[in-house]
Amino acid sequence: MRTIGIICEYNPFHTGHAWQLGELRRRFGADAALVCVMSGNYVQRGDFALLRKHVRADAAVRGGASLVLELPLPWATASAEGFSRGGVGLLCAAGVVDTLAFGSECADTELLVRTADALLSEGFPDALRRELARGVSFAAARRAAAEALLGAEAACLDSPNDILGVEYCKALRLLGSGIVPLALPRVGAAHDGESAGDFASASELRRRLRAGESAEAYLTPDMLRLYESERAAGRAPVRLETAERAILSRLRTMTEEDFAAFDEGNEGLYHRFFDASRTAASVEALLDTVKSKRYAHARLRRMLLSCYLGVTPAMRVGTAPYLRVLAMDDTGKRLLHEMRERASLPVLIKPADVRELSAEAQRLMALEARSTDLYALAYPELSQSAGGSEWRIGPVIKGGER
Repeated sequence: MRTIGIICEYNPFHTGHAWQLGELRRRFGADAALVCVMSGNYVQRGDFALLRKHVRADAAVRGGASLVLELPLPWATASAEGFSRGGVGLLCAAGVVDTLAFGSECADTELLVRTADALLSEGFPDALRRELARGVSFAAARRAAAEALLGAEAACLDSPNDILGVEYCKALRLLGSGIVPLALPRVGAAHDGESAGDFASASELRRRLRAGESAEAYLTPDMLRLYESERAAGRAPVRLETAERAILSRLRTMTEEDFAAFDEGNEGLYHRFFDASRTAASVEALLDTVKSKRYAHARLRRMLLSCYLGVTPAMRVGTAPYLRVLAMDDTGKRLLHEMRERASLPVLIKPADVRELSAEAQRLMALEARSTDLYALAYPELSQSAGGSEWRIGPVIKGGER
C-alpha cells in the first residue's frame, strides 16, 4: 500500500486542501493511505487555530485522510525550519510513509531539492553571515546567500510554500530519510491573498469567519457543518484577541531575563519585547512597537505566543518523543498496526497512556494540556472553557463522534 505523508500548517480543510487530497488519490489510487501531521491548537504563524484540533482532525478524515497525527506545540509554533523538521521527523518515525507531498508555487520538486542542498552546503553559512551583517532580515539574507550559489533558481525562496518545501527537503536530507518529496501545484489564492475562483487562502478564511462573514463557498460541506456546530456551541471562532488581557498580563509579569529565554536568534530582540510589554495596551500595539525591518511579523507573533505559553527554543531540539493520534479511518487503523511494529517512537492513542512513557514525553503532554486549557479560555462562550479536555478527548474514529 502506497503511503503519502502531508504536513499541515493550519489546515481548516477548505476547498484547496480538498483538491490536494483528491489529486493524491488521482495519482496514487483510491487505496493509497494519506497520513497527515497537523498542527494542534496553535499554528505556525503565531496564532490560535480557528477551530480546536480534534474538529479539524475530524474534517481531515472526512475529507480523505487516513490517519492524523499531531505536530506537538513546540514544533507547530516554530519557524519554517523548525516546523518542517518536526513534521518530517514524525513521518520518518512512523516507519510507514514512503512519499512526502506538499503544495508549492513552483511545483518543481527537483528545484526545491537543489535549493535545499545549496542551503546545506559548506559555503552557505559564511555567505549567510555576511548578508546578515548588513542588517537585513533573515529571509532577505538567506535569499541573497542562496542566489550567490544558485543564481536565478534562488527565486523559489520568495514564495512561502516553496520555502516550506525547501525546508521539508532539507529535513529529509538531514535525517537521512528514504521518503521521497513530491511538490504539487498550489491551486487558488496566494498565501495571504483574498480568493481566486473556488479557492480562498487560509488567511482569507480566518478573516471572513472571525468577522462573521460567509465562507460557505470555500469550505467543504463537512468542514462547514463542523464549523457551524462549533460556532453554535460557543467554541468558534477562536481569536487570539479574546485572550489579549491574559497575554498582556503574562508578559508584564516577566523580567527582561525571562524574555531572553525565548529569543531564538540571540539578537537582543528580547530587550525590545521587555520594553514594549511595560507600556503596550494591546497585542498589536506591542508588536508595532517591537517591529523593525529586520524581523518578520510572523516571527514576532511566534515569540509573543511562545512567551505566553512557556515554549522555549530548547523544547524543540530533536524530534518529539511520541506519535500522537488525533483521528483515523479504517485504513488508518491498519496503518497503526504496522506502526506498532515499525515506528521508532511510541504511538500515543489514549492521552492518559503518556504516564507509561518517558519523563520527556510526560513533560510535553503536560505542556500540551496546559496550553489547551489556555486555548479554551479564548472560546467565545466562557461557559465552554472548562479545563482538562486534553486528558479526556481521544482520537476521532472514522470521522465519527469525539
